[in-house]
Amino acid sequence: MLSANETDEPTFTRIKIPPNQPRLIAVPGQTDGYVLIEDLIEANLDLLLPDLDIRDVSKFKVTRNAEVRRNEEVAEDLIDMVEEVIEQRRFATVVRLEVDADIPDKSLSILKEQLEVDDREVFNRTGPIDYEDFFELTELDRPDLKLPAGTPQKHPRLGATTSDAQDGSADIFDEIRNGDILVHHPYHSFEGTVQRFLHAAANDPDVLAVKAAIYRTASDSKVIQSLIDAADNGKQVAVMVELKARFDEKNNLEWVRQLEEEGIHVAYGTVGLKTHTKTALVVRQEDDGVELYSHVGTGNYHSGTAKGYADLGLLTVDRDIGLDLTKVFNFFTGPTLDDRFRKLLIAPVTMRERFTEMVRREAEHARADRRGRIVVKVNGLEDPSMVAELYRASIAGVDIDLIVRDICRLRPGIEGLSETVTVHSIVGRFLEHARIFYFENAGDPGWYIGSADWMTRNLDYRVEAVTPVEAPRLRKQLRFILEASLTDNRRRWVMQSDGRYEQVSSDGEPVRDVQEILMTATKAALDRGYGPGMAIDTDLIPEELLIEPVSDGDRVTESDASDETKGADDSDASDETKEAVDGSEGSEAATDGERERSDGRGASVFDAHADRWYRPDSETYDLAVRTSDGDRRYFKTRDGARERLRSEYE
Repeated sequence: MLSANETDEPTFTRIKIPPNQPRLIAVPGQTDGYVLIEDLIEANLDLLLPDLDIRDVSKFKVTRNAEVRRNEEVAEDLIDMVEEVIEQRRFATVVRLEVDADIPDKSLSILKEQLEVDDREVFNRTGPIDYEDFFELTELDRPDLKLPAGTPQKHPRLGATTSDAQDGSADIFDEIRNGDILVHHPYHSFEGTVQRFLHAAANDPDVLAVKAAIYRTASDSKVIQSLIDAADNGKQVAVMVELKARFDEKNNLEWVRQLEEEGIHVAYGTVGLKTHTKTALVVRQEDDGVELYSHVGTGNYHSGTAKGYADLGLLTVDRDIGLDLTKVFNFFTGPTLDDRFRKLLIAPVTMRERFTEMVRREAEHARADRRGRIVVKVNGLEDPSMVAELYRASIAGVDIDLIVRDICRLRPGIEGLSETVTVHSIVGRFLEHARIFYFENAGDPGWYIGSADWMTRNLDYRVEAVTPVEAPRLRKQLRFILEASLTDNRRRWVMQSDGRYEQVSSDGEPVRDVQEILMTATKAALDRGYGPGMAIDTDLIPEELLIEPVSDGDRVTESDASDETKGADDSDASDETKEAVDGSEGSEAATDGERERSDGRGASVFDAHADRWYRPDSETYDLAVRTSDGDRRYFKTRDGARERLRSEYE
């Protein structure tokens, strides 16, 4: 507010902070001394506005709606539409006005009137308005003010971390064919895993085609370069680039033009939907036919965010997943999205229905006095229907843990509604971005990872992909991540029934920081050598939270079951069982001729019905039996399990 002299009526004058200048101005002659550009301008207003009486100076910031609505059905060209949206965003509706806490009433009144906002959209701030630019300070060479560097590690099964290696490109395909690989960024190097996968595909002479869905990627993306190299090397390349990725529209437009200049088939949007999948498909000619290599992840193909976002990805040669991804990529260049998939959960056609079925199944188990258990890790939980399903499951008695970093509509701990629900949020040095879904299913659990949150936009208005994780060793890694998250006493916050969050304290116990635990586990796996991507330390998990059955390949004979029962009574479980539970290389189970039958009836009932029992990863139960009606029964001794097998099947 200023005037020509002390008696004139003051007028409102706006001075815009120049966007092409740094927000933090280095102070000459000082080490690591900075002043905010708005404070510098305010201190020198007499130079900018000479001979004027300055009555008051207040700072404010305007946030506009990023969702500029356009009718996609009538848009002649999606690229033109997106370019127009970028331009219109500068003049979109104001949704938030941030002002100095001591701004005069008259100045605030003028702003509210001119910007057409009401009191609900005004936020008074003390201190600097907008801290985003303060990220620049993290680049200072001040190790005394920083956490120790967390260096992404190579995956023990994938060798060299550089994507520029020119030899041995087939090695990664050989390794994936040997068994699914679970990568976890930023603990595992993005360049040495996902980028290496695409680099190998681009340069391997046996690769026929490469397909990828790009939502966000780096401005100097090596992922894009690998796709261009693949086309140059004669592979068929198809890329889905989502032009409507909010705030990345301009960057993605540039990539679309570059890809098309290289002659690559580019799809760049679907009417009415955003494409949010983090998926890639490689088609490779091999001696026994054509193989499909898939990557399904929770994070973008972005080497920059992969250093700060915690995300998971599955590399697999599972043919069902590959065929499902083929359908998804065909949809990007075709008319409709198929609603029949072998394994993948695909939004908006099957995902909501399948998740709803799994939640309801846990509720049915709980009503039948079987343990119902759900653990979900997502970025947001907002969808009203999924919230209602979780409330009903809690009423039925299902134990539910929700690890939700951001918005969560569900309120836990409400009597008669959500007494069995706990909502956690983990805030640490890395942004928790992975989505993990665990449904216990009475001892035959389902594990899933993928791109979708439980928000209406993800389930109904985006193309999303969630994949099952079936390999026992990979499931154990997911279990370790969830259990370490649920027992964190450093970075975890727990929502109260009134919506407030309270931080969990160690209360004198050893500090358990899930992100530090996972960094340590990744480094230990690398030190150990070839094997799974994380060395699981079961001593870090003080209590059993999740049940995970040992795979049939790790099963033991009845004599082993007898040893296990004795161990449960007298001391710890047998070495074989410990190794199977930990996911490490264990001894093979004894064969029929190596051990004496312990039931005195010739062929062991356990061997006779080997596919109808298993040893659960549980400190309470030694054996579990699959019943003829599809349920599970747990037993603390082999005698009880033996009798159940006989009564069910003999």
